[in-house]
Amino acid sequence: MIIELVTFDRPEGFSDTDLLEDGRGTVSLWRSNRELVRKFFATNDQGQVAGIYTWPSREAAQAAHDAAWVERFRARTGREPSFAYWDVFMVIDNEAGEVREGLA
Repeated sequence: MIIELVTFDRPEGFSDTDLLEDGRGTVSLWRSNRELVRKFFATNDQGQVAGIYTWPSREAAQAAHDAAWVERFRARTGREPSFAYWDVFMVIDNEAGEVREGLA
């Protein structure tokens, strides 16, 4: 399992409502991707926006965020996304009441 962190600078003039509407516009795309485990949409106080994805593999993440996706993203936001990948070796899941190890 991996975590993919996709970050970008908030588009000029985008309010929190605008970000939420933009995120809503991607729901069907991500719901239809059977390899995506989970996605979080997040912002910070430095004006950055992040998509935090859980995937079974880096290959699955890169297949979802291919060159065509990057082009659509640039056209939609006017921003360049940055990608980082993290191997997951342990998860503490309080909702499920379990700890899982060795997931990389």
